[in-house]
Amino acid sequence: MQTKTGRSSESPMPLYTAAALKAELNEKGWRLTPQRETILNIFQNLPKGNHLSAEDLYHELRKQGHSISLSTVYRTVKLMSRMGILRELELAEGHKHYELNTMSPHHHHHMVCVQCNRTTEFDNDSILKQALKQTEKYGLQLIDCQLTIYTICPEALRRGYPGLPENWVCSSAIAHGTEPPSRGK
Repeated sequence: MQTKTGRSSESPMPLYTAAALKAELNEKGWRLTPQRETILNIFQNLPKGNHLSAEDLYHELRKQGHSISLSTVYRTVKLMSRMGILRELELAEGHKHYELNTMSPHHHHHMVCVQCNRTTEFDNDSILKQALKQTEKYGLQLIDCQLTIYTICPEALRRGYPGLPENWVCSSAIAHGTEPPSRGK
């Protein structure tokens, strides 16, 4: 998966080390298996801004010489997501992706090209602040805040991505209270 990051250069800190993961798993009656530790290590060593699907993770494990079954990979990423170790993402490819949950000074979100699936991460703390404000307003507790903006990148447009439907209305025009742009008719 192609990934580009627009995030700050500040390095986020992982929420979990192997020792912390082992302690939390033990507390919940689970154990830190070699497979779980290997999967955690892969996510900890991913370049900043990269996300993996379960299938991507499986192929990466195979490439590194590990023989962990695909079903174990699925179970492990689900468990690590429920525990808050991994963050589950819905991107444009029609299946879930995962990234390591980190303690970062900024909360990041994603812009995804619907044609080439290139993902760009960006920081925007105001989105998280608005989410907190809304959840507090309704007496809810915020668990996660994810904004995914679906786009068409300039490269996809140059390659002839299909035109916009006739009933398309530019959301930026709506947001700014202006007329939608003319489409040459």
